[in-house]
This record gives sequence, C-alpha cells and structure tokens, in this order.
Amino acid sequence: MPGISGLALYLPPYRVQLADWCEWNDQPWDKIRNVVGRSFRMRGPEQSVYTLGANAAWRLIQAYDIDPREVGYLALGTESSSDNSAGAVIVKGMLDDALAANDMPAMSRECEVPEFKHACLGGVYAMKAALRYLATDGAGRKAIVVCSDIAEYERGSSGEPTQGAGAVAILLESEPQLLHVDLSRAGSASDYRMVDFRKPFARFRDQSPRTDGQMQDLPVFNGRYSTSCYVDATRHAMNAMLARQPDRNPDYFHAVDAVFMHRPYHRMPAAGWAMAWLFALADGDDAARAELREYCTAADIDPQALFDEIAGAAPDMRRRVREGASGDDAFPLASLLLRHLRRTDVWDRVVAGKLSLGSEMMRDLGNLYTAALPAWLAAGFVQAAEDGLDVIDGDSAGRQSANAVIVDGIRDLLRCSGQHIGFQQCHTLSGRSTVTLFP
Repeated sequence: MPGISGLALYLPPYRVQLADWCEWNDQPWDKIRNVVGRSFRMRGPEQSVYTLGANAAWRLIQAYDIDPREVGYLALGTESSSDNSAGAVIVKGMLDDALAANDMPAMSRECEVPEFKHACLGGVYAMKAALRYLATDGAGRKAIVVCSDIAEYERGSSGEPTQGAGAVAILLESEPQLLHVDLSRAGSASDYRMVDFRKPFARFRDQSPRTDGQMQDLPVFNGRYSTSCYVDATRHAMNAMLARQPDRNPDYFHAVDAVFMHRPYHRMPAAGWAMAWLFALADGDDAARAELREYCTAADIDPQALFDEIAGAAPDMRRRVREGASGDDAFPLASLLLRHLRRTDVWDRVVAGKLSLGSEMMRDLGNLYTAALPAWLAAGFVQAAEDGLDVIDGDSAGRQSANAVIVDGIRDLLRCSGQHIGFQQCHTLSGRSTVTLFP
C-alpha cells in the first residue's frame, strides 16, 4: 500500500509575535493566544509560493538522499499561485537549477507536474493523486507533493492574526517508510459555499503597485460563515469515512490515537473534531443519543432542541446565504454545548488528547493554507521522535478524512526524520518591519 516516506518543511525567516501584534493593535493577548496561537511567519520580498515550495522540496531531496531521476510525479498544491498556465513545473525548474549547481542529475523529463487548487484542500488532493499514481502506472517510482502557500490578510481585518507562510514537501512511495495511507477507507466532502473564503481576480483590478513588485493576495471572507462551513464539511467527510469503518461511529472518536486536521488557527481543529463527534452521537444508536442527552442536561440545554439542530440532514448553507443568515452561527446550541464540554474531563479524553501531538509547535507557524495539515503531521513526527512516543499504530482525519497506519519498525527512522523536517530559526519583526514587508 503506498504512503509517506518523508517530509521536509521550509518556513520564511520572518516572524510576527502575536503578543507584540496585540500590543500594536490594542487586542487582548489572552484571547489571541488561546484561540489563534503565539506567532506567524511572513514571506520575504523575494519569496513566492514557488520559491517556498522549491526550498522545501530541495530539503526533502537532500535529507532523504532522493535520486531525482526516480521521481515520476511532482505535484504542487496551493491557493497562492501567480501563474494560470504553469504550476509545479516552475518548482521543477528551480529544483533542476539547484541540482545542476550541486553536480546532481536533473529530474526526469517524464516527470508529471500537475498543480492542484481547491482552497486549503489542494495539497490533500495532490497527495491522493500521487498515491493513485504510485498504485497504478507509477508503481516502483517516487512521488513528491509540495504544499506551499502564503496566507495574507488585510490589516485591521479579523483574519490579520491568522496569517502565515511556508511549504511542506512530502515524499511518497509504493513501499513507504513512515505511513501507509488507505484511500479505500477515506471519506470526502464538497459543496459550493458561495460567500465562503474566496479569491476572485477582480481584487487586483485597482490594486496599487507595491515597492517589491508583488501583489497582495488578500482573500474575501466571512469569518463566522467560514467556521460553520468548516464544521459542516468536517461532518460530511467524517460521515463518508465512518461509513467505511467496521465499528460503531461514535466509538471511533474514542479509539483513534492521534488526529491531524486543517488548522487555520489553533482552536479550529478542536471545534471541528468535537462537533463531528456530537454529530455522530446525534445520528447514532440509542446509547449514543442517551450519552448526548446527559451532556445536554449537564449544560442546561434542551436535548430535543439540540437534536433538531444537528441530527439528520445538515443545514443548507447556500440557503442561509440567500436568507441573509451567513453571519450567524449555523450550530448555536452545539457551540454552547462545546463551551460547557471544554471544562470537563471528557474534552481531554475525546478532543484535546487526540489533537495534542505536535500541536504546541503549530502555535508558532500561523495559517499555512494547503501546508497546514502536512506541517502539523510533520510536527507530530518531530514530537514523537523527541519524546520517544510509542507510535506503532495511529490514524488521522480531516475534511478530506483518511486512515493512515504507522509503518512497523519506525522508531529509528522517526528520529532521523525529525531532524530533517526543519522547524528552523527565524527573525522576529517589529511593527515597523512588519509594515515594510506588508505595506
């Protein structure tokens, strides 16, 4: 079964400490720290998704002693590309230049170079395509998936503290060294969300020229609506995945060892995972629904009202937009229940404990869009290596939900892999420097 043999991370060297950002903008540090994180990275004036991605891929090639002639598939997952014709081939060209400068052979002319774009999911789609390539006509070769993005938000917007930039390169093989990925047990979900997170070209029409020659790829977004969409998409992807599992759906949330999800900011994955668990209880058998009633009673919430909100059919998100309700929480009672559960032991068992591996490192990266999920997976491997954790069996889940099983005999390789991933040093920016980089 194909899977992952290695990961390498490249982060731009510039960092904004959110404690400083809160002081500059008169924002509550305690809230930002608990909800968003500690810091985020910013690109430099000469950096793009292509240079970030090429640096990550170059690190991967060096760290895992990859023969570039054996790579038959080089995919780029991004939502920040600046060329509507060429994509991953730009990264390939940069890699060939680096290979030549180091007296190494160029990548094969037979190497396929697709680019995948679908918001933060592009990297996962690229990885799934690479796994399918290795399972069919690419058997015996190697594939590299590069997830590279630059998340920038307008100054003064609610998204400003959730910025980030970076890239993760993933080595995939038919006989993997780290993780087997079982696509036959994966789940997927998609739906057109209208005013969810968007990047229409019309934004560039009247954009003033920057001194560094770059365009600001600032998104159009509705924070509350996007959060509801995240929760709704997680629910559908999890339902699709759980339908392929042999066990009772609510049991999966207790049995799984580690969970890695898309991470736009620190608290979002916990909310998405916890909501998916509540949905599974509401749609479960009598015992599951009785468990949910107990939680409702303890939180002073009408159980039937909660069932009406989350059980069965999901809310029609597009209809909510047409009715002017896009700014409202689509799951208000469930959100209220989550606030209660955060103060209980069950939260630690079902939610916090499942999402803890690598989570502390991620507080300092910010939002990496397509690279957020693989960066968290990399951080999990680093922590497992540093702490000597037993990771012989584990799973992962996300909005594209998939089962991943750790390869036997991984401990020594994990120690080596953790050294290669690259959570490198950085330069902390002042307020003036931040404005210079991001006018």
